[in-house]
Amino acid sequence: MKLLLTSAGIKNKSIVNALSGMVGKKLSETSLVFIPTASNVEKGDKSWLIDDLINLKKQGFKSIEIADISAIDEKLWKLKFEKADILYFEGGNTFHLMEWINKSGLAKILPELLKTKVYVGVSAGSCVVSKDLALKISQSIYLEDLDKTENMEGLNFVDFYILPHLNSQYFNKVRKDFIEEATKGMSEKIYAIDDNSALKVVDGKIEVVSEGEWVAFN
Repeated sequence: MKLLLTSAGIKNKSIVNALSGMVGKKLSETSLVFIPTASNVEKGDKSWLIDDLINLKKQGFKSIEIADISAIDEKLWKLKFEKADILYFEGGNTFHLMEWINKSGLAKILPELLKTKVYVGVSAGSCVVSKDLALKISQSIYLEDLDKTENMEGLNFVDFYILPHLNSQYFNKVRKDFIEEATKGMSEKIYAIDDNSALKVVDGKIEVVSEGEWVAFN
């Protein structure tokens, strides 16, 4: 299984090169499907979402499809997924994304799809690959609005947690000192990465790809 877990997408040459290497061909020969589902419940200005799509277009992919798994029938999104080399899960609300990964039926077939495709996560799209959604972290660090009765299980593709947006001006609690306090008592490995960093995971082997800052805990 190949996972590229980012904070803010394909932001620099190092991340571009990592992705190209994982796919095994030039991005100009690569097809991508963009899944915006996590962004649906985010309030306010969505220019960040548009910026992410513009950035993807600049990378020169062969094609970019869009598939909102909460809005279209499984037959439609499944066809788009099967044709793509990269499944690109955009950021937004972690819990909303995971809810629809389950509701849509994607959770059942995603492991099979990822035998031949690369999973790229952005922020929430990266967080859902852990064994659970780390309720304590989400509430205290990201202030995510959620119902405590929600299912906290993640995809369980990795045995660590990822905290995106390290030192971001938009997330003022994603700082080393605050994370250390918020994660007291947790024994699992935790990676906090900034918007110029990513985690490359290939068959369980982890590599940090960064032109910025990152911190590992535990």
